[in-house]
Amino acid sequence: LPPTTPELTTILEAVPLQLLAYHIAVLRGTDVDQPRNLAKSVTVE
Repeated sequence: LPPTTPELTTILEAVPLQLLAYHIAVLRGTDVDQPRNLAKSVTVE
């Protein structure tokens, strides 16, 4: 990454890691749109 402020560095590093996690999940064949155990942690009113 090019030199930048520490605040921006955190955000700029998070995006590639999220994309990496997405692509790993797709390669493993998991449904990225409906994560397992989501209903246990999210309640909709």
